[in-house]
Amino acid sequence: MEALLFWILAAVTVGASVLVVGQRNPMYSVLLLIVSFGALSGLYILLDAPFVAAIQIIIYAGAIMVLFLFVVMLLNVPTEDPPTGYHARLLGGAGPRRFGAVLSAVLVFQLAWALYYGLQPSALPTGAGRHVTTVREIGTRLFTEYAFAFEATSVLILVAMVGAIVLARKETRL
Repeated sequence: MEALLFWILAAVTVGASVLVVGQRNPMYSVLLLIVSFGALSGLYILLDAPFVAAIQIIIYAGAIMVLFLFVVMLLNVPTEDPPTGYHARLLGGAGPRRFGAVLSAVLVFQLAWALYYGLQPSALPTGAGRHVTTVREIGTRLFTEYAFAFEATSVLILVAMVGAIVLARKETRL
């Protein structure tokens, strides 16, 4: 039963994620992203990680999706149009396509590496089977063992916000 539920949730996650990219209407993309996050939360529940599943719903499907919806409604963009003016010069040419192709190749390499090493019996180091069960333990490990990754994620989100502001600004002619 769990295997069937896994495949259903995995199919919904992958299908909704592919449709997010393929939609021309940004509002539909945001709603499909919420569906993808919900199915991903179900996968976390199957992995016996209810805290991560709850955080997935609260943080991503809740707060961040509200932010995305606010930006989409604020910009009032009914469909995706090709960039013009400053943004066309900034994003023009085959540069973004090459960058996307390189990122795709990196993703395929990482997926192959994870599948190869993840299927071996000694893939997990000793002590990794211990489940962190309380929020206090999660917080302690997050701010001690994973402090650098936590702060790097904060900087990444800050850079993404600045980039969104730069891309969304209006052009002014002098």
